[in-house]
Amino acid sequence: VTLVAVKPDGVQRRLVGQIIQRFETRGFKLVGLKMLQASEDLLAQHYASLNRKPFYPSLLRYMNSGPVVAMVWEGHNVVKSTRMLVGDTNPAEAKPGTIRGDFSIHISRNIIHASDSVEVAQAEIALWFRRSELMEWECCDHGSVYQL
Repeated sequence: VTLVAVKPDGVQRRLVGQIIQRFETRGFKLVGLKMLQASEDLLAQHYASLNRKPFYPSLLRYMNSGPVVAMVWEGHNVVKSTRMLVGDTNPAEAKPGTIRGDFSIHISRNIIHASDSVEVAQAEIALWFRRSELMEWECCDHGSVYQL
């Protein structure tokens, strides 16, 4: 499982549906979804590793500037595959076909967040979602998608 969040600029630009479609088309299963105005406390915890960076205050302001759509996706190699779908943090280096390569213009407004490791994903999911907000369900095409 992994955490994906459409940042305020992605929500403002009405890209949520297109982003969800890319994950569904890839064969991942959506198990958690909510729209929220992230609190300063949540954002401070989420970005704790960046708190000494010069851009940290502006990052928190930006992430608190509007709604965020947080999602939890499940699937084979979902963390690694999601990072590939999302593209490089810097849109100037993100390949066409990736979310950032197709939609983002500047590194400070890069549309989407995605967990960068399995361990980080577990911690981020616990931060953004209560266990009761995550759904366990069987996808009708699971057998054909995951016939390994």
